[in-house]
Amino acid sequence: MKNLLTILFLFGAAALKAQAVSQDTLVKGYATIQKDSRIDVLGKKMAEYNENLSSKLKMVKGYRLMLLSTNDRAQAMQVRSQLLQQYPEHKVYMVFQTPYIKLKMGNFTDKSEAEKLRKALLKSEIVSGNIYLLPEMVESRQDKPALTEE
Repeated sequence: MKNLLTILFLFGAAALKAQAVSQDTLVKGYATIQKDSRIDVLGKKMAEYNENLSSKLKMVKGYRLMLLSTNDRAQAMQVRSQLLQQYPEHKVYMVFQTPYIKLKMGNFTDKSEAEKLRKALLKSEIVSGNIYLLPEMVESRQDKPALTEE
């Protein structure tokens, strides 16, 4: 029985010494910690995610232009297409509220900027009829401060 225990002890000790220690292994006291290289990749991805999250759009009080309210889908698509071609820097929102299709444009935190675009749109005659300025929650980048409502 003693011989059996001695043999088991020797095999156990040999097995422990036979384990290879990699470059990323840390030895502290009696515990051996092996670091997986995928943890570094995950850390980089989380850092990128957090960076992107900080620059995401936030919703703030602002203004949009109400351009069109119609039940003619072809007309709405034509106006939307013209707006996207002539004003690519502004977003155009197309919303269906039974039975109307509504076109809204812009994300303005400043009322005077919205008025400038409103006057330009009236001159261009892309939209027939009135263009209304609507107070709404609009998209704003977090890195530029939003102006307060007048």
